[in-house]
Amino acid sequence: MTLNLIPVTAQDYRHLARKRLPRNFFDYIDGGAYSEITLGTNTDDFEKILLKQRVMRDISSIDTSTNLFGKTLDMPLVLAPIGLAGMMARRGEVQAVRAADNVNIPFCLSTVSICSVEEVAEVATKPFWFQLYMMRDRGYVKAILARAKEAGCKNLVFTVDLAVVGARYRDMRNGMAGGLNAWGKFRSALEYPLHPAWLFDVGIKGKPHMFGNLSELVPSARSITDFKNWIDEQFDPSCTWKDIEWLREIWDGNLIIKGILNPEDAKLAVSAGADAIIISNHGGRQLDGVSSGIAMTPRIKDTLGDATTILMDGGVRSGQDIVKAVASGADAVLMGRPWVWALAAKGQAGLETYLNTIKSEMRVSMALTGTTKIADINQQIFDTVRS
Repeated sequence: MTLNLIPVTAQDYRHLARKRLPRNFFDYIDGGAYSEITLGTNTDDFEKILLKQRVMRDISSIDTSTNLFGKTLDMPLVLAPIGLAGMMARRGEVQAVRAADNVNIPFCLSTVSICSVEEVAEVATKPFWFQLYMMRDRGYVKAILARAKEAGCKNLVFTVDLAVVGARYRDMRNGMAGGLNAWGKFRSALEYPLHPAWLFDVGIKGKPHMFGNLSELVPSARSITDFKNWIDEQFDPSCTWKDIEWLREIWDGNLIIKGILNPEDAKLAVSAGADAIIISNHGGRQLDGVSSGIAMTPRIKDTLGDATTILMDGGVRSGQDIVKAVASGADAVLMGRPWVWALAAKGQAGLETYLNTIKSEMRVSMALTGTTKIADINQQIFDTVRS
């Protein structure tokens, strides 16, 4: 048996999160759509990229900082919006924004967060980002954007790849998607006492377990399932680029379109008024069998050039992955599952430790490829790509 006393990598934190969380919550974070082929491809494609080692360079000063939307960050990394993060750790979004602020990177709050935008704003020491889905109820869209603006959010991440919800079979099997009979509900409830640390810290001390940004809209909701049913009904499959233009009219901050996986859609996003795009397949949780974000990044960069800011997500697990993404054409990356694993495993302190490890990995990867600052990272650091 391996004696792992201190978690270091994303997989270390994943292992600890798996032990701590009830099965339905772990599967919600960990799983993907259908056969989870794209979920695996997201990480596999990073591993196929080989770096070119260079030596005898002056690497006495390594700078991982970058400028994004007028802000200097300690590294080109954003904590991606994750729904239900407050069920993985006590008031999880609050702990996450504190960790992000302490290491000087942005945190993006999900529409379907447990903690409301106001609760997060109370503890944030830097402006955080807000993520939005287009809802059928445009009045809600205007209301939540007004709340986000009041909370100091200047960067809006608009998710466009969730017009319909992907089939996530893990959620179906464990009842997270609903449909449990009486025996299934009993079996599911047994998961909570089998995880006493989570039950006491999150289940009891972490209340209320409601979607903070939606509580006024769904006052009759008494459970996460009630909220989920309302949200599923609110996703608007008729949304088009015209709606992006409407959104641009009511949001005067930066508009970042998330869910782009095609060069033509990237051009349309820019034409619709986006200030940036996020190359993303929703972490492999929507359409299974599509390309990874890292595979599409150089293609979309070649199409757009410097027309807009390009971010990517999907499969980012380490500082070395961030270096590979920047070399492929991304200005910065978003990371989802790993920050939740770290938070679930070790709380805010664990997340900060993990983020500092990522920064150290970036420094080593840059030094041994002969690059000393983010602007110098390009495809010349690649040796080859394994098939």
